[in-house]
Amino acid sequence: MVEFTVGQPYKDILFDVEEQIGWITINRPDVLNAIRERTLDEIIHALKSTRSDPTIAAVVIRGSGDRSFCAGGEFAMMRRFNWANAMLWNERMLDGAMTMRSLPIPVIAMVDGWCIGGGNEIALWCDMVVASDTAVFGQSGAKVGACPTVGATQYLSRSVGERVAREMIFCARRLTAQEAFQYGLVNHCVPKAELLAKTKEICEAIKANSSQTVRLTKASLNQESDHLYASWRSGMEFLAHVWGSEECNEGMDAFLEKRKPDFNKFRVRNKEEIDEYINGVVYD
Repeated sequence: MVEFTVGQPYKDILFDVEEQIGWITINRPDVLNAIRERTLDEIIHALKSTRSDPTIAAVVIRGSGDRSFCAGGEFAMMRRFNWANAMLWNERMLDGAMTMRSLPIPVIAMVDGWCIGGGNEIALWCDMVVASDTAVFGQSGAKVGACPTVGATQYLSRSVGERVAREMIFCARRLTAQEAFQYGLVNHCVPKAELLAKTKEICEAIKANSSQTVRLTKASLNQESDHLYASWRSGMEFLAHVWGSEECNEGMDAFLEKRKPDFNKFRVRNKEEIDEYINGVVYD
């Protein structure tokens, strides 16, 4: 974890409080606001800092520029993962999710452009999502050999339904902003030019209401899904096995090389090994 001191500026995010609303901007537009270790550490630190200011009524998370909310984890970082170190990243993700869910104020995702992979999971961690009509939502794990077990397998089906969630995860299906609205993944889908105004409108509605009610009812609303924590924990173990695997490396290499991944070679090899085992079984 990055150690922050008073007055130390963030490098990967921007954080401001304006009119009782905290604004966290993922400020890495050159990589479509993909997140790395520092990015998550800074987001977590900024979120936790709002606890010391009871005048803050809500937090908005958004992406810098107009191309992407968050394109997921940065590949240069994920290529360093293996079984020995993967849990360090997984724990960061889990800390980010639990920090967001445990805040006594609503967290709103303001989504414009790409909201893919870990970016979509960040949006799932939030209490509400406001999207522009150019936003695109999806889980890319199946294309790159990763597993979306840091929110998608827990929460996605609760928004879009079991069948659509499985299609988004198994087939890497992407949803347009309008589809995301129709399925219930986002609260509002508005023209790009109206995105900020609509987000501020929601923040104003929250500000006008009882902070005590918001705090208590957020905890109550989370109660049932908090029981999914065991799924989060086992998901971290699953994901640790995935990072650095042959299939994961093939998926990431293919993405970087702008080609289709060849996952079938692993199926063929597995079939050969299974056949060898079956043919070698001898009954006494």
